[in-house]
Amino acid sequence: MFARALTPRIKLALTDTPVVLVVGPRQAGKTTLVRQFAGSGMQYITLDDAAARQSAEDDPAGFIRNLDRAVIDEVQRAPELLLAIKKTVDEDRRPGRFLLTSSADLMTLPRVADSWLAEWKPSSCCPCHKRKWSQVLATGLTVCLLGSSHQ
Repeated sequence: MFARALTPRIKLALTDTPVVLVVGPRQAGKTTLVRQFAGSGMQYITLDDAAARQSAEDDPAGFIRNLDRAVIDEVQRAPELLLAIKKTVDEDRRPGRFLLTSSADLMTLPRVADSWLAEWKPSSCCPCHKRKWSQVLATGLTVCLLGSSHQ
């Protein structure tokens, strides 16, 4: 399974990258892939949960401020979080801060800061590194990094 092949690549990315994003269509295995990182010092939050999503929408900065290291599944459901993540990462660039998933091309969401997402680069340790980040692999998953030496 390709998702299992991505596990060591994501682990490596989390050693020097503040934010790692796994993009792919629904049912492609994103949640299964990232859940394995929860419990190893990373809190797991899914924005499929209505209460978590409402909290993220009501106070994105407060929601992120209370997280040290987190897996945030389906981040496209609360795009306001992306600016809050940017702010906290600008202040604290420790690697492995956030592992995000999205089943949507974040660049097409109306409330997303295009200038920040323009910095996202597909991982060079992922076979898609020469493709535009918003294109998904034939397997359905793309790993994108922000602020990594793997770019």
